[in-house]
Amino acid sequence: MSFFYKARVQKEQYMDSTRTACEERMKKTIASLKDEFNAIRTGRASPALLDKIRVDYYGQKTPLSQVATVSVPEARLIVIQPWDRSLFSDIEKAILKSELGLNPSNDGKVIRIAIPPLTEQRRKELVKSAKAIAEQSRVAIRNIRRDGLEELKKLLAAGGVPEDQIKKEEDELQKLTDSFVAQVAKVLEEKEKEIMEV
Repeated sequence: MSFFYKARVQKEQYMDSTRTACEERMKKTIASLKDEFNAIRTGRASPALLDKIRVDYYGQKTPLSQVATVSVPEARLIVIQPWDRSLFSDIEKAILKSELGLNPSNDGKVIRIAIPPLTEQRRKELVKSAKAIAEQSRVAIRNIRRDGLEELKKLLAAGGVPEDQIKKEEDELQKLTDSFVAQVAKVLEEKEKEIMEV
């Protein structure tokens, strides 16, 4: 096997790994978008609403799910049962400080959060916020594509790989980008529907 053939095979493998790395980063962007959307309050109760809430637990900011059981017994009610009774006030404070606009109440055994129905104006604000988050994801995906294209240009400049092969790889990267941008649109559409549902 000649040296040039080996070098070319290595560069082809490098191109494949560049595309794979871009795809992995794009998948993470979609996962992150879904996490962000879970934290947007709709008219329906969901334990995911409280995912970003951190409670002061022995001097550590700890996720709520690690210090209490969170359940949804009804469509508009979240029930939190702390494992340690001393956490009731800390959990209530953390929920009140959050930007969710929820009012917790406790009876000494559990904390209840009634999810009020959203006003039309609030729904529109939430949709606007969801669109802004989706746009950030689209920009992140395009930035990943840009990084991949730069890697391919470096490979072309180094030589050893035909230009038409690089062009083909750039086209593949564009197709990948288009498919992930379409996924962002689909996730946004589902979230909008959920927010606008009365």
